[in-house]
Amino acid sequence: MGRVNFLTSLVLSISVGVILFSGCPASAQLRQNFYSNTCPDVENIVRRAVSTKVSQTFVTIPATIRLFFHDCFVSGCDASVIVASAAGNTAEKDHPDNLSLAGDGFDTVIKAKAAVDAIPRCKNKVSCADILALATRDVIVLAGGPNYPVELGRLDGLSSTSASVNGNLPKANFNLNQLNSMFASRGLTQADMIALSACHTLGFSHCTQITNRLYNFSPGTPVDPTLNRQYATQLQGMCPRNVDPRVAIDMDPTSPRIFDNAYFQNLVQGKGLFTSDQVLFTDSRSRNTVTTWASNSQAFNAAFIQAITKLGRVGVKTGGNGNIRFDCGRFN
Repeated sequence: MGRVNFLTSLVLSISVGVILFSGCPASAQLRQNFYSNTCPDVENIVRRAVSTKVSQTFVTIPATIRLFFHDCFVSGCDASVIVASAAGNTAEKDHPDNLSLAGDGFDTVIKAKAAVDAIPRCKNKVSCADILALATRDVIVLAGGPNYPVELGRLDGLSSTSASVNGNLPKANFNLNQLNSMFASRGLTQADMIALSACHTLGFSHCTQITNRLYNFSPGTPVDPTLNRQYATQLQGMCPRNVDPRVAIDMDPTSPRIFDNAYFQNLVQGKGLFTSDQVLFTDSRSRNTVTTWASNSQAFNAAFIQAITKLGRVGVKTGGNGNIRFDCGRFN
């Protein structure tokens, strides 16, 4: 979540979020094997394209997951984050909170869409939103994470504006109340939020996201006291004062290329990179979930599958509210 930064940004226009996302009746149309009659081999086609992309660069994995999260949280899972800005309209992808989205995530969807459309019977039959959902599952599996069935049947959104991003992505300094409020406005529970936060077991963040925890936490306490001291020293070595804003570090200091429950083990040790990560352990209301999943990968995987499936139902477009884009990067 948020972030190849996995990372970055989350929240507050809750009132808007409630109006846009609560209920989500359109998700009722989603189902597995949605394309069984129109493009029955779509999952294999996408999987092959994603595997090829991952073989070219690991960044594909965290970039695709983060792209899915940023897409679903702003206007629903409708691939609106992929649309390029055009004359008279600044699109979602050019909002400051989305500028750190790695190009490899976009490229993954574009290449998978091209592979699907290269099959005559599939051409212009599969939405970019569904391709992104499938690609997200595929990169998680390629990183060692759990396999799960993907519900399909989303249409692509008809709008993409930079303004729609405002206040709709989590911030690295969020506390538990802010995280829970933002996720709840999208029909996601605290357990869902904690499970999805574990996507920070992959990818990297820019040093600028954590310098306040290392040097300016509070008057008289420059280093965040919830940060493991040894880890803080290590981070200060990688992110010195006035560091080049382009410098990035791994989100997970132990297994940054593997999708696993090490994220929770790190939190127990005070090694959460963001305030919004470490608060999941320091706040007593979420601590038990963290400690349970730190020692039980099967329980975490089950919870994650449920959470990401629910995330994929947020703000789904149907009927006249969407279409199938010929080009994921522009409207038809």
